Amino acid sequence: MSPKVAQGEASTTSPVESLDLKLEVIVIPVSDVDRAKAFYERLGWRLDQTPPGIVQLTPHGSDCSVQFGAGLTSAAPGSASAYLVVSDIEAAHDALVSAGVEVGDVFHVTPDGPVDGLDPERRSYVSRATLRDPDGNTWLMQEITTRLPGRVEGGLTSFGSASDLASALRRAAAAHGEHEKRTGEHDDNWPDWYAAYLVSEQSGATPPE
Repeated sequence: MSPKVAQGEASTTSPVESLDLKLEVIVIPVSDVDRAKAFYERLGWRLDQTPPGIVQLTPHGSDCSVQFGAGLTSAAPGSASAYLVVSDIEAAHDALVSAGVEVGDVFHVTPDGPVDGLDPERRSYVSRATLRDPDGNTWLMQEITTRLPGRVEGGLTSFGSASDLASALRRAAAAHGEHEKRTGEHDDNWPDWYAAYLVSEQSGATPPE
């Protein structure tokens, strides 16, 4: 049903702008289903229940899954490329390596191109690492701790795991410490300050001062 507009008023919002379309599954091209399944399970991704002939796995903390299987796509195996978001690129890199997954070294992007190592300022979106499945499909891990404005609807805050929440709380604690230094006094209302900080990180809003 289309939204109602009062007589004499012009609609300023397209009906599709408020239409929920949630990204559910990405199909990736593989040449060996069993080999690909073993690889993604080694990443710790959950094997979902699916109809026969389809393998679906979901990364921990993700709302979007990947699928592969015979005849699902005409794309060449190894031609897919996608991003994986982590809150701590070093911890994610080390965990995957310890699981026997080959992961490229951490690097950060600059105006002059990629440079080895973490971003010196640990800016969100800048530090990255690359991994590939047995067919060569590429996954670029990207460290994101603070979202750009508009990426997440204001007020919607979620964490994919306890470790993600713990990392966010540590960042909030460090920022709150600087807040107390600026004010020169102890903040008894720190829970509200923490909450506002956590929401601002994910929504891209201005953090509390």
